[in-house]
Amino acid sequence: MTSNLSPKTWTIGSLVKWATDDFRTRGIENPRLDAELLVAFALRIDRMRVILDAERPLEGAELAMLRDLVKRRRAHEPIAYLRGEREFYGLKFRVDKRVLVPRPDTETLVDVALARTSGISLSMRQLDLCTGSGCVAISMAHKRPTAKVFAVDLSPDALDVARENAYRLGTYNVAFYEGDLFAPVAGRTFDVITANPPYIPTAEIETLQPDVRDFEPRLALDGGADGLDLVRRIVDEAPSYLVPGGVLALEIGAGEAPDTAALLEARGYRDVQTARDFGRIERVVSGVFGGDQSATKPA
Repeated sequence: MTSNLSPKTWTIGSLVKWATDDFRTRGIENPRLDAELLVAFALRIDRMRVILDAERPLEGAELAMLRDLVKRRRAHEPIAYLRGEREFYGLKFRVDKRVLVPRPDTETLVDVALARTSGISLSMRQLDLCTGSGCVAISMAHKRPTAKVFAVDLSPDALDVARENAYRLGTYNVAFYEGDLFAPVAGRTFDVITANPPYIPTAEIETLQPDVRDFEPRLALDGGADGLDLVRRIVDEAPSYLVPGGVLALEIGAGEAPDTAALLEARGYRDVQTARDFGRIERVVSGVFGGDQSATKPA
């Protein structure tokens, strides 16, 4: 927002229009939505009031705050980081540059884990690897308040965010551990293991939208040459941490489902299934290891 804004009286509507046009020229996706979200956040109102109060003049302090937010969004800083939160599975998670922004696609991972453990009693035990903001672990713990959820991440910064989210959302049945995949939970077994590991092929990182490439943590994005480095490790090691008939559910990148399913089948998982996200992309691959064929229900 430049100084040429000062000679006129800015209203909510004129500011939204100006920011929308500005964002569009900079190649930002959903420019109108982003403008409305930033205005709603700065003014502490909902998006409906942004529309209904379009003629309300903006005060100097409000313009100053919006000037900073627009400047940061111009540089493609994610809206979720600017607002400091993102909704996931009906819950509001605090997020910042220490963690990936939770995405609707990942809700499919929660759906699959819930469906494939629907027949388990009150004492379900879950392990969530690469937990990041804790969105998957906390959503599962919220839906299954009698379950015991273990959440692991290599990044201590990410775990700080996840712990804060668990505290704010009142999910006290989640325990957080720092370390490399299964190392912090050696000797334990689980009914279900979920993971949203880094799965972007290294060569594709630079082709991502600047919102992701320049702001979200590289550690949580880079999945190695073909995107499956951690997927292979998890598929190979998980059987030692699953009860008989336990479920492994993995989020993977677009186009990676066939290779991931083949990895599970080669390792001896059965009833391997693929679930699509809201965009109809094959997003989650899951399977059962050992146990009775009827131990789990299909997604």
